[in-house]
Amino acid sequence: QVQLKESGGGLVQPGGSLRLSCAASGRTLRTYYIGWFRQAPGKEREFVARIHWSSGSTYYADSVKGRFTISRDNSENTVYLQMDSLEPEDTAVYSCAVASPGQSYGSWGQGTQVTVSS
Repeated sequence: QVQLKESGGGLVQPGGSLRLSCAASGRTLRTYYIGWFRQAPGKEREFVARIHWSSGSTYYADSVKGRFTISRDNSENTVYLQMDSLEPEDTAVYSCAVASPGQSYGSWGQGTQVTVSS
């Protein structure tokens, strides 16, 4: 079983940056995809980005492509989401989760709030 804990959220002005962290503990992540998702008030949870732990391959939602960067640190067992050029529409609770290839995401963290406002 994998346990995930997000951190790094906060209040930032439009155009600003934040870096979110998703720290993993428990079993190895070697075969997993780690994904970031977000849920704004009154909206459904949406996919943001994912990374395959061993290969490092990445995939982004069109809404964040070119602004957000997902990466991982093997030594820290942590996945990061660097968010640049933030917009008010990026305001949401951001959560990370893991998935084996072909499986649904699970082991959700508790989430971290990101608020983009002037």
